[in-house]
Amino acid sequence: MQTVLFVLGLVLFLIGLLTGFAVPALKNPRMALSSHLEAVINGMFLVILGLLWPHIHLSRAWGVTAVALIVYAGYANWLASLLAAAWGAGRRLAPIAAAGHEAPAAKEGLVSLLLISLALAIVFGVGIVIVGLFGR
Repeated sequence: MQTVLFVLGLVLFLIGLLTGFAVPALKNPRMALSSHLEAVINGMFLVILGLLWPHIHLSRAWGVTAVALIVYAGYANWLASLLAAAWGAGRRLAPIAAAGHEAPAAKEGLVSLLLISLALAIVFGVGIVIVGLFGR
């Protein structure tokens, strides 16, 4: 699991770096900057989680569940922010970064769905990891 976290974290970090080049070209550069930062920060979080993994005591099923939720959250955060930047969406759940942009309802709905689902995923995933730190 540790190697998986390292690889997925570094890939997300690289995606974040590459997203940085697209910031000025997207419809909402402020949201594009958010996408860049989300990928870089979440990529680092996955690498840190990989370093922490030997100290986490979970059954295989709970470990896979925690990693799946956290990885989903990291990649979905990047994707939601990138789509919002490209479409000018995100007004409902990210009004500061959306900077007054508003996309058609279907696009706003997809971005909102990603943001809500990733928020739930990261909270539950990190909660499982915290429990695993105290388990033995």
